[in-house]
Amino acid sequence: MSDVKAPVRGRRKVRDGVVVSDKMQKTVIVVVQELKPHPLYKKVVRASRRYKVHDESGECGVGDRVRITETRPLSKEKRWRVAEIVEKAK
Repeated sequence: MSDVKAPVRGRRKVRDGVVVSDKMQKTVIVVVQELKPHPLYKKVVRASRRYKVHDESGECGVGDRVRITETRPLSKEKRWRVAEIVEKAK
């Protein structure tokens, strides 16, 4: 046997966001807001990004805070899946 190790997959990206739409089957739209400094003026600006996220069980609702992880492409625009529901909407 050789001592060659199997290739290790890279760390998957993880984001926290809020579900803003659950009108599709097995898919939710999650908005992730990020604070980052402006490249020139250094003022902290709020950047938001919308992700189409796979929700197999369909238990996410609008307003839920969720943790999403990167995955293989599941459709034309879906590359993320729900890892866990951090907090249900009130």
